[in-house]
Parts: sequence; C-alpha cells; structure tokens
Amino acid sequence: MEKKQKCEHCEKDAIGFQSFGCCCAYVCEDHADSLLLALRPGEQQVSGECFVERYPTDS
Repeated sequence: MEKKQKCEHCEKDAIGFQSFGCCCAYVCEDHADSLLLALRPGEQQVSGECFVERYPTDS
C-alpha cells in the first residue's frame, strides 16, 4: 500500500498536489489553492506550467 502524503505546511493528510511553475507542494484542504479545491476527487488539471491533482478519496 502506498504511503499517504502529508501537507508540507502543517502535516495533516494531503488532499492533493499542486505545482505552479517552480513552487510545488502536497497540501491539505486548509492550504490548497482554489484550483485544487474546485476539482473532484481523482481529477487533475494541467494549464501551462500549472498542475493540480486531487487525490481520490478512500472508500
């Protein structure tokens, strides 16, 4: 089983990964950008140098 990522700001469980050019981080819901929060679990979005991925929720 893959290890769950932790938020790089507060160590809560990460809901996803966000990358904006040179800045990237695993983030929890409290520290996620609005682009990441707008995605449904399991979705990802790429636009230019920006990449956001929301992790699927556990059943």
